[in-house]
Amino acid sequence: MPVATSALLCLVIAVSDGDTLSVRCGESRPQRVRIAAIDAPESRQAYGRQARENLARLCLRQGAQLHTLGRDTYGRRIADVRCGGRDVGQAQVGAGLAWVSTRQPAQYRELAALQQRARDAGQGLWAQKRPLPPWDYRRRYPAAAPAQPGAGR
Repeated sequence: MPVATSALLCLVIAVSDGDTLSVRCGESRPQRVRIAAIDAPESRQAYGRQARENLARLCLRQGAQLHTLGRDTYGRRIADVRCGGRDVGQAQVGAGLAWVSTRQPAQYRELAALQQRARDAGQGLWAQKRPLPPWDYRRRYPAAAPAQPGAGR
């Protein structure tokens, strides 16, 4: 895993989709957090609902430890996230509910191995004959992808 720039303890107050959370850290306003190195199916895409529900089971109304890596173009915090002691990026990919999506694959070898295991086992989205990665879905169906700032990629 990459070296994080800061660590925060927060409460997860909402789950937007399979890779985005809203958190409250101390007295601060709620913040949107994008889980680093993964991309879950869009809400209208196959397995989008399951990805969101699984992330909610892992984190909603629980404490989360965030290791911030930066911000995305929508101003969301990008972070490695742990809920209940579990790395939620690894949990989502291992369950077949997200793709590994990173430009630094060498730093996320464990995620790549989890994705391959899920794929080999036909878990989650890998049960489909030809699963469509969310980045291709967003290109193919731009009207179906989130448009407002903070809701998309």
